[in-house]
Amino acid sequence: MDPIAFWTPGSQAPAFDPAGIHATTRQIRTPAHVVHDPRSGAIGVGQGGQATGRLNGTGGWPLLASLPALYPEWLGDRGFCEVHGVRFPYVTGAMANGIASTAIVEAIGRAGMLGFFGAAGLSPERVEAEIASLRRSLGDGRAGEGPVWGSNLIHSPAEPAVEASVADIYIRHGVRRVSAAAYMDLTPMLVRYAFTGVHQLPDGSIHRRNHVFAKVSRPEVAARFLAPPAGDLLDRLVASGQLTADEARLARHLPVAEDITVEADSGGHTDNRPLTALFPVIVAMRDRLAARHGFARPIRVGAAGGLGTPTAVAAAFSLGAAYVLTGSVNQGAVESGLSAEGKALLAQAGIADVVMAPAADMFEMGVEVQVLRRGTMFGVRARRLYELYRSYPSLEAIPEAERSRLEREILRQSIDEAWESTRRWWMDRDPNQVARAEADPHHKMALVFRAYLGQSSRWAIAGQPDRRADYQIWCGPAMGAFNEWVRGSFLEPPGQRSVVQIARNLLEGAAVITRAQQLRSCGVPVPREAFDFRPRPLA
Repeated sequence: MDPIAFWTPGSQAPAFDPAGIHATTRQIRTPAHVVHDPRSGAIGVGQGGQATGRLNGTGGWPLLASLPALYPEWLGDRGFCEVHGVRFPYVTGAMANGIASTAIVEAIGRAGMLGFFGAAGLSPERVEAEIASLRRSLGDGRAGEGPVWGSNLIHSPAEPAVEASVADIYIRHGVRRVSAAAYMDLTPMLVRYAFTGVHQLPDGSIHRRNHVFAKVSRPEVAARFLAPPAGDLLDRLVASGQLTADEARLARHLPVAEDITVEADSGGHTDNRPLTALFPVIVAMRDRLAARHGFARPIRVGAAGGLGTPTAVAAAFSLGAAYVLTGSVNQGAVESGLSAEGKALLAQAGIADVVMAPAADMFEMGVEVQVLRRGTMFGVRARRLYELYRSYPSLEAIPEAERSRLEREILRQSIDEAWESTRRWWMDRDPNQVARAEADPHHKMALVFRAYLGQSSRWAIAGQPDRRADYQIWCGPAMGAFNEWVRGSFLEPPGQRSVVQIARNLLEGAAVITRAQQLRSCGVPVPREAFDFRPRPLA
């Protein structure tokens, strides 16, 4: 093999043995030089020293390749970090009901990453209070002016008024970033948020005040975010005074979202798609639509779902992900809003200890979420509720034996009592739902069953002991992979799992594994143990 130059070592000779090569894969912040031993034919790795165009004196080695220093900060798209003012291309997802707590968002933001508050499922009043708290703690999240952060805006087809109210809170409080989740189509409130404050600078470029991170798992949904909104929708927003004519004019030249999070097999709402199949399809669609619409600015595509180990994170970046987003593994972090009992259950999960179950927010549509199976009966019981909903037109039509079992094992109260408590809740939140239920027995059944589904996640958050078997804990296979990875390390005990240590170890490990693969692709016989990064406390 022909050398590109010659390398003269400094104080350290090149490594040709497995242990020495393994050690070099850990020194990612030092350039690595791939050298050839003409006598034995072996390929090894040197660090430090000096590369020259010709052999100087004695002790030189033919140089086959030189790899620059590698930092976790450089694994993703540097444009992502620059636009959003973060150090690392790492995002924590918006786990609902405040599980992605303000404590998570604050810790991640101060560590130079981006965290989203889990606003879905919370009342608008609670969301507003938490947003005000984040603004006091972190500032307004403007890039370059302190830690950045965002919050969740979830599609609520059964409660559009709540979705509109939360979007209005974000606009009034100047929330700069939202994670748009569970959308199957664009809604007026999402488009209003996306383009409020957009304006043209003196040089002709367009400045966006608000950034939408669109979480997608289907190409047809991604296509809606990768194009300008429909003209008639923009016209209606202008007519209602929710956008100015100038904002609507500029919106016709921009995609709804410039950050697309491709969600593979994950906890919560998911289509269970493999990342390696889904991600390239969305990237290709991004490129086609950007060319078709003539977008001048880059659209960044990140990866989520199944990212519970450094190997998985390295794989996501090798696919071309601009950033990675983690979810399930943060739910077990000490800062998350989940109870200690829920975190203990998560720490025991294996990769197969998950199941799909009906979603509370889209129950009637048959939409499902992925949840923890081990240690809880929620998945089985939730599926039984949906079977009853599909089989009978009303609560009264359920056979007596089945009704008794439902009241005894799941509702733990009579159906009449369950409806009365559900009715009181909806009278405070949206009386129209009560009026509809009283006219439509099937809708009444849906509301009663949704009450169980909605409360089950809150029981897990509160750690309610008498409802332990009904805990709904959103979880994907990444949780089991994470538990296996941290076994025997300082991150194994649930009480040691800080969200920042999880993030730093995933990123550091991904960089180490990336370096090992770089060396292997240069012909270095990298030992298998080099691809096994073990967690350690990282500053």
